[in-house]
Amino acid sequence: MVGKTYSQRLGKLEITTIEELLHHYPHRWEDLSLISKISQVQPGEKVTIQGEIIDSRNIYTKYHKRIQKVIVKDSSGQIEATWFNQPFLPKTLKKGLPVSLAGKVEVFGSKPVLVSPEYELLKGKETIHTGRLVPIYPETYGVSSKWLRSRIAPLIKELTPEITDWLPLEIKKENQLINLKNALKQIHFPNNKQEAGEAKQRLAFDELFLMQLAGLKRKKEWGRHKTTFSLDINQEKVLQFIGSLPFTLTKAQKKAVKEMLNDLNQKKPMNRLLEGDVGSGKTVVAAVGFYVAFLNGFQSALMAPTEILAQQHYNTIKSLLEPFGVKIGLATGSKKINLKNGYDILIGTHALVYNKVNFENLGFVVIDEQHRFGVEQRAKLIKKGKAPHLLTMTATPIPRTIALTMYGDLDLSVLDEMPKGRLTIKTWVVPKQKRAAAYQWIEKQVKDNQSQAFIVCPLIEESEKESMKDIKAAKAEFEKLSRAIFPNLKLALLHGRIKSKEKETIFKDFQDKKTDLLVSTPVVEVGIDIPNATVMMIEASERFGLAQLHQLRGRVGRSSKQSYCLLFTEKKHGGSIRRLQAMEKNHSGFELAEIDLKLRGPGEFYGIHQHGWQKLKIASFSDSDLIIKTRKSAQKVINQLNQFPPLKEKLENYTIRLVEPN
Repeated sequence: MVGKTYSQRLGKLEITTIEELLHHYPHRWEDLSLISKISQVQPGEKVTIQGEIIDSRNIYTKYHKRIQKVIVKDSSGQIEATWFNQPFLPKTLKKGLPVSLAGKVEVFGSKPVLVSPEYELLKGKETIHTGRLVPIYPETYGVSSKWLRSRIAPLIKELTPEITDWLPLEIKKENQLINLKNALKQIHFPNNKQEAGEAKQRLAFDELFLMQLAGLKRKKEWGRHKTTFSLDINQEKVLQFIGSLPFTLTKAQKKAVKEMLNDLNQKKPMNRLLEGDVGSGKTVVAAVGFYVAFLNGFQSALMAPTEILAQQHYNTIKSLLEPFGVKIGLATGSKKINLKNGYDILIGTHALVYNKVNFENLGFVVIDEQHRFGVEQRAKLIKKGKAPHLLTMTATPIPRTIALTMYGDLDLSVLDEMPKGRLTIKTWVVPKQKRAAAYQWIEKQVKDNQSQAFIVCPLIEESEKESMKDIKAAKAEFEKLSRAIFPNLKLALLHGRIKSKEKETIFKDFQDKKTDLLVSTPVVEVGIDIPNATVMMIEASERFGLAQLHQLRGRVGRSSKQSYCLLFTEKKHGGSIRRLQAMEKNHSGFELAEIDLKLRGPGEFYGIHQHGWQKLKIASFSDSDLIIKTRKSAQKVINQLNQFPPLKEKLENYTIRLVEPN
């Protein structure tokens, strides 16, 4: 048991139960397993020494600081250990007690000493802080690795005999996995690196296997729903609509439309993820679905994460479908709507999930950039209809193995080619010494080609929501650029704290070419579609993942004009520069996804902490072999869960739900 203070601190580490404490895994182990004789210790090495305390005291310096000195002897000699400002230590490390000390050997006055070593009294029990591979955990203020070790060690001895291994024996044998009791003991307190590796292998398997199984279970449950909206596909009218478009569909779009129409014609509700690069034409695929729902007499809804994106979708869908007699409405936080006006399609932000917005016969739902919405928001919108068809869309390129793991409950359609006639956006990394020349070049581009440019400042705070600090940084950049760099151009500033009406005015002025440069934070980047903008300049570009840089780059290049992306950076070399150089050579979001996954890992790349994406404790989304293994194992047992009661119970208590079935 811990008190209220520690409960709150542990809550920051997402530890609320004893089970979660046992599954709070170390992120590394410090090797303090070398137990040396005192006479053999060498300066610079990390060692553990064990012996008897022969002196222990507080020493006061002339500046009133307290230093703690302990002298320890073994059969070969003696050594001094010192700590700073821990006056309680001599009461713990008393003369005559056996002790184990571990740390780095340093030299003071030609004598080897241990400075601030880890310590524990030898009481005939196994050591946990010294003399072994010592676990180092993710920590928070007031909860150190030492504190965690002291709590986890007795729990493992006390509770592991009672732990039920829920993984079926056949799967353990097939994948050469150790049992759960041993895995938990070995992940925290391994005797060697091999034991740590075996434990990691088992627990990483568990983590991905449960995700895979939960996705397959949701898919199965979704399939049990009988929809009242099995839609007839009027092929002639659908082809007539596609023929009216001012462009030809790509092969990928045609394939995605075919997959979607096949789903809409089924007795079970569609649950499909449409994944496509920036500008690959996802909205047009959704528009075909809207038209089919309209022809069948049903309403549709599209939910977007921002007002700007909702407005953008509204303009696009209206231009495509209004000529066919479809009535389209827009509902956002600043635009209230009266449903009695008989809208066929309602486009909006999270305002669509409010109780006041009630649909008469909602048959088709589209959720854009779905990972930006919470499970509850998605479920609320879906539940406004009776098992409607669901299409979720994302412009974040996800490697296929990860998509099948994170969205195992969804069928997948991929738009992996761009519409014809799109010019490749020329991308350059701009170092500090070329900054001034780049500014001159941007001004020349704007003036000579009557074009426009975006200037994006990074978020300073590690969060999706802007802080005042972020806005001050964007404002400061805006002031500097307006006065000193581009005094002859018209600039505007856009960030998340600006009120909706003012934001719309700024956005419209930029659309109407009244503004030359738009300075913004990245939170407002999604959905801005300005065909006349040909330059995207990104400040401190090394702070972004490749996925976000690619999405920002996709805000230009939307006309027949040549477009450019300038990646400003103060970095001179290293991994950051290599990542940015990948942007110069690669123009496919899917290729960049694979590169960033290898270079930075999924947490960094996908912004998992910022969005509601699944955060892995010990497994890795870049381990494609393990992802494939766990998927095969999950497919084997999904229809036999009743034969494995412990696994069935574990799955029922599994709380990660990415998209709720109706």
